Amino acid sequence: MLKKVLLGSLGAALVLTAGILLGHFGIQRGSTAPDWVMDVTQDVDEALIQKFIAEVDNIAIQENLRELTKVPHMATSPGDEQTVQYMLKRWQDPDTGLDQAWREEYKVYLSFPDPNTPNKVTVVNPSDAVLYTAREKEKAYSSDQEDPEVVQPYAAYAPAGHPKGRLVYANQGKPSDYFLLNQTLNLTGTVAITRYGGEGRAGKAINAAPYGVIGVLVYTDPWDINDGKMSDNNETYPFSWYMPPSGVERGSFNTHYGDMLTPYLAAKDDTYRIPEKNITGIPPIPTQPIGFEDAYALICELGGEPAPSEWQGAFNCTYNFGGPGFKPTSNFNNSDVKLDIYNREELKNSANVMGVIRGSVEPDRYVIYGNHRDSWVHGAIDPSSGTSVMLEVTRVLGRMVKQGKWRPRRSIIFGSWGAEEFGLIGSTEYTEEYYSKLSERSVAYINVDIAVFANATLRASSSPSAQSVILKASKQVKTPGSDSTSVYDNWIRYFNRTSPAYGVIPNVGFLTGAGSDYAAFIHFLGITSMDISYTYDRTKTRARIYPAYHTAYDTFDYASKFIDPGFTSHQTVARTAGNVLMRLADSLLLPFNCSDYAETLEGYLSKAMELYTDGLASHMISIEPLQTAVRNFRSAAARLDQLIRDSDLANETPLKVRRINDQLMLLDRAFLDPVAFPDRYGFRHVIWASSKAGQATFPGLADAYTRAASTGLDSDWKEAHRQLSILVQAIQGAAHTLGDAI
Repeated sequence: MLKKVLLGSLGAALVLTAGILLGHFGIQRGSTAPDWVMDVTQDVDEALIQKFIAEVDNIAIQENLRELTKVPHMATSPGDEQTVQYMLKRWQDPDTGLDQAWREEYKVYLSFPDPNTPNKVTVVNPSDAVLYTAREKEKAYSSDQEDPEVVQPYAAYAPAGHPKGRLVYANQGKPSDYFLLNQTLNLTGTVAITRYGGEGRAGKAINAAPYGVIGVLVYTDPWDINDGKMSDNNETYPFSWYMPPSGVERGSFNTHYGDMLTPYLAAKDDTYRIPEKNITGIPPIPTQPIGFEDAYALICELGGEPAPSEWQGAFNCTYNFGGPGFKPTSNFNNSDVKLDIYNREELKNSANVMGVIRGSVEPDRYVIYGNHRDSWVHGAIDPSSGTSVMLEVTRVLGRMVKQGKWRPRRSIIFGSWGAEEFGLIGSTEYTEEYYSKLSERSVAYINVDIAVFANATLRASSSPSAQSVILKASKQVKTPGSDSTSVYDNWIRYFNRTSPAYGVIPNVGFLTGAGSDYAAFIHFLGITSMDISYTYDRTKTRARIYPAYHTAYDTFDYASKFIDPGFTSHQTVARTAGNVLMRLADSLLLPFNCSDYAETLEGYLSKAMELYTDGLASHMISIEPLQTAVRNFRSAAARLDQLIRDSDLANETPLKVRRINDQLMLLDRAFLDPVAFPDRYGFRHVIWASSKAGQATFPGLADAYTRAASTGLDSDWKEAHRQLSILVQAIQGAAHTLGDAI
């Protein structure tokens, strides 16, 4: 049905052609020109943006969230289907719905625990008598946790199995952690307990297996999530936002995104699927997450040498490496930890819900707004805060369209993605199925996943060229509880940076990883993307994320009491994201700034020169071509900026507007290289691919240089040179796209 969006494309071309003819024959604005001449020069209407901002209702968002969180809605569950039907009902509403709404199905590879045989973690003595059993389900504080559809905590895609071995503590499960641990202990046949953070979920097990570790436990340390709070008598939920002792972060333990069996192919019924044995990036050994109350019972009994100070956490005991195993004085002495994991994989039908408002002038140009729908349990914050915001944005815009008060210049596509929690599957399959169309016609992608982590300030990440439109929108929206302070002014107090061009401004981050559904749009398709949310004051908490994340406590009660009472931060996100959306959809000239991209490249270049110039030179590799490429990009961006300033686009040929807009729209595409990272699915953007080097610079070069400096191998220095050349060519190529047509 998405193809129907394109029916207006021929009409758009005719309008543009007619505009040229009118200009040729001297028809002037203000004469008896037909109405569509004014349509061609349609620009953003500030009064309509103010109307949108005024009509966004915090109580409507609250009620959206109440409805969305009535039942758990894990991907492909009955609750998920219930939310599919709810989205369709809202987007097909005759008074406030969209032009069209429909569902699109994919058959995807998912992982579930066995509901009839729960996963277990036990401590067993040499005769296999059980001395201790970890909780199988989280403690119930309300009827929400007692819902039969609450899935047991598990590590999705971890294999089934029954490993049994002496316990060791491996900190965050990073490669360096296992390396250090292996200097002290023989890890063969052990079970490692690790804490969340510092390494991806799957990596904690992938990094362990080469050392002979046969099973992995993962928990959230109260130091990392609760500011050290541990008691549910008065410190944690239900008394505050902190995770209670039995809380367990579920998650997908995979490294790649998208459906695992159909890389680069949309997962339809008849699509070719690779053999399951060929899947990479998932745990090779059984893995299970547990609550910190169970982690406490295990870690505080470990023997062996004390772990380094940076490995210590919030428990009132010394975190030891393990003997391996427990202390001689422990009741668990000479005992093993056993994992009984019964996970299983299935092919299941998962749905995206899609909706469209057709553009009036350029219907073949798409602004896409998305949020995933599936959750691990009730998912009030992740993802339903974002879904409730998206539904309010579509309600207000839909009513304006239905009442004939507004229709965007460009088409707007809304996506309610399925199976995101299992690896960004719904959005990725969508980009694979419509690869050609989206690559050619997409202006931008706006992602609002977790709309509100907390209620202190806006947080945004984006392609550099989209920074300006986000900042402009934030200046027009008031911060919650104030009639005078803008979101911009509040934001700059929490997150700021000094720009050579603008001075001190709010810090807009970069989309350097695959943390949400923007991944396929920016990394795979090269579509200018952004992620918008409200978050907490990081000077007041060490929490790496809101503490109920992926637990059974992420409920409407939790959201309304501890995250955003009154839902005014949700309202603020809706107003800001909707403002950005309208500007992208309505502006005659796309509100992108390529000189902001140049500033980012210059910052990356400066760091690369600081870190890598001497090391590369010692291997006869010059960084000068990279300097030249960045200079050329800056010059090309400046020339395009000057052309825009010198133009009166509302009174010039529409093809000139279209040409400049295409240059701005396609800029991120110019940084794609399909062979830059051949072993990393979906990462083709040479500026924003994720990196393990931990440096604010070009990711491929950073990773290759770090490896070469570590190994000293000639082959690794050659790869560093290759990555440098890839980077130079991409930046030079991007500069060429900003220049004249020939």
